[in-house]
Amino acid sequence: MSLYGHNRGLIGQPGDWVETGETIAIVGNSGGEQHAGLYLELRKDGRPFNPAPWFAGKPSTRQVVR
Repeated sequence: MSLYGHNRGLIGQPGDWVETGETIAIVGNSGGEQHAGLYLELRKDGRPFNPAPWFAGKPSTRQVVR
């Protein structure tokens, strides 16, 4: 299960299947945060785990242009 917070807007619906590189949300500054950012938590069998290995390698350079 993945949990995302501080979103300004969601793209799609909970339970939708997403592909690598697909945009799922637009970050915002909700929750009293001063700057836009993303809260991400991954869980397996109801327990949170460190997602660092999932993000190893080159960071994405994709950005939404408005």
